[in-house]
Amino acid sequence: MSETVLDETWVRSFQPGPGKGVPLVCFPHAGGSASYFRPLSAASRSDLRVLALQYPGRQDRLRDRLLSTVDEYADEAFTALEPLMDRPVAFFGHSMGAVIAFEVATRMKERRGAAPVALFASGRRAPSTHRDEKVHKGGDAALIAELDRLSGTDRRVLRDEDVLRMVLPSMRSDYRAVETYRHRPGPKLDCPVVVLAGEDDPRVDMDEAKAWGDHTTGAFEVCTFPGGHFYLADQWEALVEVVSRRLDDI
Repeated sequence: MSETVLDETWVRSFQPGPGKGVPLVCFPHAGGSASYFRPLSAASRSDLRVLALQYPGRQDRLRDRLLSTVDEYADEAFTALEPLMDRPVAFFGHSMGAVIAFEVATRMKERRGAAPVALFASGRRAPSTHRDEKVHKGGDAALIAELDRLSGTDRRVLRDEDVLRMVLPSMRSDYRAVETYRHRPGPKLDCPVVVLAGEDDPRVDMDEAKAWGDHTTGAFEVCTFPGGHFYLADQWEALVEVVSRRLDDI
């Protein structure tokens, strides 16, 4: 079988060669980059192929046009990932990434007739739930305070004015995208959905996590971990176990 050629502007791999097994495509959080999932790749078994998306406006894509809606992210990500969709593929999204992964899965189901073999939704309430959040409308100080509160951004970055000038535009654009997102009711997915949540995450309560079950006719479960919104930082090996076990069962 020939090797799938992917758009390396969007899709990154931390493993040498094409890899084996079901590709697990990782969708970063607001302000996040593909490299956030390097520890997940390092902790993964040899039969789990970890890929990660690099959104515009960060790291080596710093000068690329920023996206400001979830639909824009989902449309461009779908195009970049379409070469993978002739074979089984799984999605893992954290925070904003969970919403984008869900929307790409929905497009995949509508346009190609098959959803991913599994959707892992981490650190995000269900698409059908809503909170009135307006971080993107505040000043830089408010945005920095939010990033600091969630503990997902290195505090050295938050104290470096030169770095902040580079990263704040993409962070604000990401927050605008996810905070203005509204789910459009439509056909449900038919794949398993596994929700992953930190026990002390201020952005997701248990009712909001369980509401993901309304978005699929497939199997559904919620797995919790010690920690807050970025519980992943201390749980990579545990996450690999959960993901690998669920993919083995498919």
